[in-house]
Amino acid sequence: MGGINFEEDIRPLSEFRANTASLVKQVKTSGRPLILTQHGKSTVVLLDVSHYQSMVSRIELCPGGDACLSSTAFTRGREL
Repeated sequence: MGGINFEEDIRPLSEFRANTASLVKQVKTSGRPLILTQHGKSTVVLLDVSHYQSMVSRIELCPGGDACLSSTAFTRGREL
């Protein structure tokens, strides 16, 4: 998953409602999440399903809970 492009990846919810198909396509092709705002504040994040599944799988495999998510060994793919 790529880093967030602050010019392209943060959009108001009203724009998402008006351009749903094109913004979903953007998320799928760019590999980056889309942050939706409401009243100027971030509200939800839209992720491609394969990236979401990858994140869930990594969390489920993490034996130490939150602590191992920040572990250098875990993020480099080594067994703890």
